[in-house]
Amino acid sequence: MTSTHEHYMDLALEEARKALAEGEFPVGCVMVSEDRIIAKGRRQNSQEETRNEIDHAEVLTLRRLIREHPTLDLSQVLVYSTLEPCLMCYSTMLLSGIRTFVWAYEDVMGGGGNLPLYMLNTLYAQMKVELIDRVRRDESLRLFQQFFQNGEYWQESLLSRYTMAQSLEPNP
Repeated sequence: MTSTHEHYMDLALEEARKALAEGEFPVGCVMVSEDRIIAKGRRQNSQEETRNEIDHAEVLTLRRLIREHPTLDLSQVLVYSTLEPCLMCYSTMLLSGIRTFVWAYEDVMGGGGNLPLYMLNTLYAQMKVELIDRVRRDESLRLFQQFFQNGEYWQESLLSRYTMAQSLEPNP
């Protein structure tokens, strides 16, 4: 039986597969409120000719959510991402009011999930967040391994080396 978190992560993985098929870094994101998807997206512009560090899946999805649901209470939104949100995405979502984050694969190089909010200035220190990791981890790991076998983005990074050193359970 598939849990709710696994169901929504499966949909984020679909977005990540689309990104990978387009030659992009395989990060997919789904935002959920009241048990329905309200926005989804994937990483864009990670290829050499268009590379930028703004078009992350979470930022693009958050922009879509705000544009399409401008009055939504973002504290009720759950974010599902195939990679632990980086510091930029994590802090952007925190400042927007989102407090629940679910991810598949850990970002050992730039993940924001281990940021000790209580040690930061008051704005962040008072935030209470829920972090849920490793949901469909192996499926996400497979996508990142496929990407790092062929892609250019972050090729020599800690994340690439860590990812390629991971072993997987065989596919059933």
